[in-house]
Amino acid sequence: MADKEKKVTQDSKVDKATTDESKAAEKVAKAAKGNKKSDKPNFFARAGKTTKKFFKDFKGEAKKIVWPDAKTVLKNTGIVLIVVTIVTLIVLAIDSGLSAGVKGLKNLALGEETTVEETTTEHDHDHEGDEAEETTKAKDDSEEVTTAANAEETTAEDEAETTAATEE
Repeated sequence: MADKEKKVTQDSKVDKATTDESKAAEKVAKAAKGNKKSDKPNFFARAGKTTKKFFKDFKGEAKKIVWPDAKTVLKNTGIVLIVVTIVTLIVLAIDSGLSAGVKGLKNLALGEETTVEETTTEHDHDHEGDEAEETTKAKDDSEEVTTAANAEETTAEDEAETTAATEE
């Protein structure tokens, strides 16, 4: 009886192997059929399905969005404005400090040492004299223009007289 059981077990193993081989062959045949271009729908049909699925998924995701109320939006806006102001002041301070440092290094390199008192006294002089200088300069300029115009008129008159004298 042991021989019969062995034979049945061997037969079942052979049947199982044959079944596995046939399943594998079916998969290969199915894959070969699936690779044919005629089995695939055209590009526009596939694109339409994909686009339709995308918008369906998008609509589902959009429904999950929770919008904040007006009070929360105003609170967050205020926080953002405060942070932006603080960062602006920090950047301004750093910029001013670096600019002063670069000017100081430039003055040291050029051998010019200026202090705050020297720069203030340079600019404390009276500006009333400047206005008088500007007025005098404007008068001088206008006199030069007038003199040049008179010289041109004189030259034109002299030429006219010379022409008249030659014709006589």
